[in-house]
Amino acid sequence: MSYAYYPGCSLHSTAEEYDRSFRQVCSGLGIELEEVSNWICCGSSPAHETSHLLSIALPAHNLSIVERSGKEEVVVPCAACYSRFKFALHEVERDKGLSQQVNEVIGSEFRGKVNVIHPLEILSDRGTLAEFKAVNDLSFIKAVCYYGCLLTRPPKVMKFDSCENPTSMDNVLRSVGVTVLDWSFKTECCGASLALSETGIVVKLVGDLLTEAKRAGANAVAVACPLCHANLDTRQTEAEDLRGEKLGIPIFYFTELIGLALGYGKKELGFDKHIVSAEPLLSRLHGGV
Repeated sequence: MSYAYYPGCSLHSTAEEYDRSFRQVCSGLGIELEEVSNWICCGSSPAHETSHLLSIALPAHNLSIVERSGKEEVVVPCAACYSRFKFALHEVERDKGLSQQVNEVIGSEFRGKVNVIHPLEILSDRGTLAEFKAVNDLSFIKAVCYYGCLLTRPPKVMKFDSCENPTSMDNVLRSVGVTVLDWSFKTECCGASLALSETGIVVKLVGDLLTEAKRAGANAVAVACPLCHANLDTRQTEAEDLRGEKLGIPIFYFTELIGLALGYGKKELGFDKHIVSAEPLLSRLHGGV
């Protein structure tokens, strides 16, 4: 299998471990990724907060590059990028006037024929892990899967998994041996980009999420969004101070856990970049657990 690959700004910077672990997993599973040539930022939140046209033109420019390359599908790991790409396809399809404006802005014809997919779609829906044999026993990792508020919403645009009770990440991690626990905060908001402007709100929401994860019996949280990872990982100490209790729950990209099951090393997968150390938990890998 071969896909065009759009890493986006986060996976080339603050979420490098997401990029690193996804590439390792794909290599181990025989999936070829071809990074989109000369890609630019998708616009994320700033673009759609300031200009609707800009918010569509930026992802459309990237998708037009994929179209011209001859690829029919592009895999987009970042939840924010994935959302903006999906919105671009949705808006261009339903508004021909906007479509013409976008073409004028990007200087080429964007036909909206590229299929935008998330790594979870490749791994959960296409039988990629069907023949997979785990190298490491990860049953000691009791994880809750946190999808965040972007990945499945709004359902008419995203058309991915269940809006309120998604299960794709649960199924993927369960298939590689992780003990996946159910909980009720799968799609609650972490505060997103309010981390800088309204830090107190984010700290409270992070505390609520992690307390609920502990209540469910989790010793780890799996995510698929760089901003969710950043908030849960970097704001965890502040949440502990606010709540007056130790949380100490490592936050993993789901690709890191799959890579671990495949037998890749902790440094190869980017665990050294975590703020909340995963070492106390992962030391059990070599303890006969």
